[in-house]
Formats: sequence, C-alpha cells, structure tokens
Amino acid sequence: MKKYISLLLVLMMVFTVAACGNSKPQPSSSPSPSPSQSPDATSSPTEGESPKGDDDLAYILDKGELVIGYTDYAPMNYYNEDGELVGFDTEYAIALCDKLGVTPKFVLINWDTKEYELAAKTIDVIWNGLTVTEERRENMAFTNSYIINEQVAVIRAADAEKYTTLESLKSANLVAETGSAGESAANTDLAGASYTAVATQANALLEVKAMTADVAIIDSTMAHTMTGAGTDYADLIVIENLHLTSEEYAIGLRLGSTAVDKFNEITAELIADGTLPAIAEKYGLADRLIKG
Repeated sequence: MKKYISLLLVLMMVFTVAACGNSKPQPSSSPSPSPSQSPDATSSPTEGESPKGDDDLAYILDKGELVIGYTDYAPMNYYNEDGELVGFDTEYAIALCDKLGVTPKFVLINWDTKEYELAAKTIDVIWNGLTVTEERRENMAFTNSYIINEQVAVIRAADAEKYTTLESLKSANLVAETGSAGESAANTDLAGASYTAVATQANALLEVKAMTADVAIIDSTMAHTMTGAGTDYADLIVIENLHLTSEEYAIGLRLGSTAVDKFNEITAELIADGTLPAIAEKYGLADRLIKG
C-alpha cells in the first residue's frame, strides 16, 4: 500500500512541474498609451495658460472676456440701491471692453492678495482705484494714469476742533486699509501714531463711526463721496486743507502684458469722444480726470 501511495505522489509532482513549465505570466492590466498616443491628448494649453505664450492681449481676445478684479470702493466700483455694480471704474471698464470686443467679468477680490490673483490668471486686470507705485511696478504693468488722487484724514464731526494739523493727528488712533496708500501715509506722514490695519477702506470708516478709532486715512475720491450730509456717514467729515500723500490711478495688468498699449489706445479714444469725461462728471471726478 505504501508503494502505491509513493508512486501516486511521484506522478502528482511530475504533472505539477510540467504545468508550471508551460504557463506564461500574464500582465495585470493592458499597457497605458503614451501621452502622444492617448486619444485625450491635445496640444491646447492648460487652464490659465496663455494660448500664445506671453501674448496677453491675444489670450484675452481668444477667450472673449476680460476678468476684472475689484473691491467695493465708491465711487470707483460699488453697488447702488438696486444691487447693481456701478462706479467710475465699472463704467470705464464696460466702455473699454465694448471697444475691445470682449465681455467684462467683474470678480470681487481680496485687496491684500491682488498681485497673486493677477499673476495666477484668476483675474486679467486690477481695475479699482489702483495706485501706481514703484514697488508695484516690479510685479505688474500699468496703463497710463487716468485719475489724480490723494490721501485724506476722515474724523468725526464732533472732533473737528481737536484734529486740525498733522501734529494733532499723531495723538489719535489711526486706521487704514492694509496694503493701501492710506497705510503708507499713516506710516510715513504720521509715523509714531497708534495705527491699526483693517481689511477695506469702508471698514476704516466704520471704525471711526463706531468710535473704535479716531481717524481713517483713505482716498480722497472715496472720502468725499461717502461722508457728509445725505450719506451713511453724515457724522464724519474730511479735514480740509490737510492733504497727505498724492498719487495716480492706473489699470494694473500682468508684468510684460501686451494689452497695455491697446488699453491706452482705447482710453485715448474714450477721452476724445467725450465718453470718459462724461463718466467722470457723473461720479464727481471731472476735476481729477487725466486727459493727456
């Protein structure tokens, strides 16, 4: 009996070895096609990439829209009582886009990260009372300037006799928008004063109105639009004849953008045909418009 069992085991081993010798390993899956073979592979650019390299004008024209980064800032870009986005920069942008043949798309941005949004192509332009500075020229291109502006001090009307000079402001609690020209003025013209940065210029006004700050350093264009009789800040006033730093506004585009010259060309046309002066008059900026 043991002999039969031994013989059976030997035969089983022989068949097992033979079976293993004839088998071939099978791939776990079929090979993936190379990118050039893949039916989904195309030569089109990735999202956000200019289809013609760094030709920014072609990129904007090809997609048919201009993505405009803005913040709520009267009288440049703000919402009226009907919930419509209006303002000098808003109407200026619409008029320019009409001549350029593209659709304007307004995107609310965080002012503190505007340069990143522009470089990342989340937006195509910063068009929101943007002050031209040498520091910003390192990160973006500018069109010709179109508005002259200055920084002013806004206080409560009740403090009109308390704050009249730069020296008197140095004992006050100041607020300004982070990264703004107002912040720069607070740190230079009013160096040494107590200062707090806030998210927006509108927030700076709210702080003064709520008595959590004494002075808001903001753009003159905004200050004269949003304070005084008939406004939400009727109890706030601008300290007249006390001007801080002055500046100019321009449209900010990507560094090296080929759209700059075209924007300047269209702006000149809008000034010549009276469109831009009419918009400036509508928003109380006629005396600040740069026409040449």
